[in-house]
Amino acid sequence: MRFTKMEGLGNDFVVLRGPCSITAGDVKRLCDRRRGVGADGVLVVSPIDAKRVRMQYWNADGSPAELCGNGLRCSAAFALQRDLVESSEFTIETAVGPRAARVGDDAITVELGTVRTAAAKRQVSGEMVREVTVGNPHAVLQVPDTSEAAVATLGPSIAAAFDDGANIEFLTVRSRGLLELRVWERGVGETLACGTGAAAAAAAARAEGLADSETTVRLPGGDLKVVLDGDVAWISGPAVFVYEGEWRG
Repeated sequence: MRFTKMEGLGNDFVVLRGPCSITAGDVKRLCDRRRGVGADGVLVVSPIDAKRVRMQYWNADGSPAELCGNGLRCSAAFALQRDLVESSEFTIETAVGPRAARVGDDAITVELGTVRTAAAKRQVSGEMVREVTVGNPHAVLQVPDTSEAAVATLGPSIAAAFDDGANIEFLTVRSRGLLELRVWERGVGETLACGTGAAAAAAAARAEGLADSETTVRLPGGDLKVVLDGDVAWISGPAVFVYEGEWRG
């Protein structure tokens, strides 16, 4: 099986040209960093027509996910580079509906869709979090300093309190235009970057009156630009082709 390794701010993926059939076991083996290719997840990008492709995404543990922001950017770059679409502006169909994509010279911009932010915080596992939905579930926890946040312990503890799990954001607001973030991702663990998590954090900070509608979110893997156009989130950042290979299972 031919594959492409890609990464967006260190959030890395095995990308397959679809349509193709893979199992949860295949995903686990592909993502195994010692016995497989190694990745945070698997993307399957399939052509639909000249202006649309379909993206399917699985976490490293083999579980399917509704949406992945960095995965969207990598899928957009892959679709254009592989001539699956005819222009640099097109639509990516996902499990939660169509998302617009624009591939530029310096960055790739993708629409994440409607952001739904809880009106108030609530206590989960002893911590006050604000729930945000960005096509997938998030819980945002403000911390004094992300470098000292207990991501490895609090992340899974808070996530376990949700029936279907959740992505947990550890947020420090540096200014109205700069947020620092670490993310514990459902089905993966802590990652270097999370696109939907960046949007969730920006929405939570805006709900607190601490951030503007356009912010830079600084993650361990680098910076993402987040724009909240009303309740619709957009992110801009890089997507990098790392290498190609053949997986023999």
